[in-house]
Amino acid sequence: MSVEPQDRSGNAASRAPVTLRTIKRMVARDEVFSSLACYEALTAHWLEKAGVDVLIVGDSAAQIVLGQPNTTFMPLEVAIALTAGVKRGAPTCMVMADMPFMSYHVTEAEALRNAGRFLTDGLADIVKIEADASWSPLVAKMTRAGIPVCAHIGLMPQRMKLEGGYGIAGKTPGDAERVVRDAVELEEAGAVMLLVEAVPPEVTERILEATTVPLIGIGAGPACHGQVLVLHDILGLTENPPSFAPRLRNFGPELQSVAEEFVQRAKDRIVTEHRYEMKLGSQNAVQPK
Repeated sequence: MSVEPQDRSGNAASRAPVTLRTIKRMVARDEVFSSLACYEALTAHWLEKAGVDVLIVGDSAAQIVLGQPNTTFMPLEVAIALTAGVKRGAPTCMVMADMPFMSYHVTEAEALRNAGRFLTDGLADIVKIEADASWSPLVAKMTRAGIPVCAHIGLMPQRMKLEGGYGIAGKTPGDAERVVRDAVELEEAGAVMLLVEAVPPEVTERILEATTVPLIGIGAGPACHGQVLVLHDILGLTENPPSFAPRLRNFGPELQSVAEEFVQRAKDRIVTEHRYEMKLGSQNAVQPK
């Protein structure tokens, strides 16, 4: 029996693991759950201590970690390894694996195999796929196999080349209706969670009225059950964050300043005051000539 986390004091060891049941209980209490995109164990450890509920190992790692121009360049094996690292760093957080471009698009058998690997090799608690209503049969098969699925609707970054770039979803009445229909059909197919990106708040409210599963929002207004942002955006480490991501700190220039200080210390040969000492009489001691 899972117990929802009660302690927000920063003592991660004192809270029970966050599960889908935990999230549902938070939604029932009208308590917004928190989520951040994270890509490695050490950072995940500190986010867990801060009380973050859900960590998403996003395919945005292609840009943040690998320096690629967009998310379509995220390798499957790297995504699985990063996901496992995040879970090891934050074992009480729910960890969501973002399935990369072409990891679930070719055949349903390959999609099931790859999703299963995220749960076994990647230690993920749930997988996320960018999906419209046409992906309902795949979601149903994943669900039947015991794979929890979060369906990502609205703006779908993996389709940016098809769309000619990024944009807002649900801007027109017809497109808004499409996004809501996607949400309904994907839930009916078995999706246990939804994530909606870059839609007007009115569209989010319609999704909430039409569905029953937890809804995470990113640039989708305040009404969502949970909110997610990319950690590096709110830390001020990215040069051009999306308009919906506030800079809560400005660590980029601070990191640069620390590195500049280290560069100078290295030049001045004063990197550290610490030094190792040889033991007198050691056989390895340097003998004077």
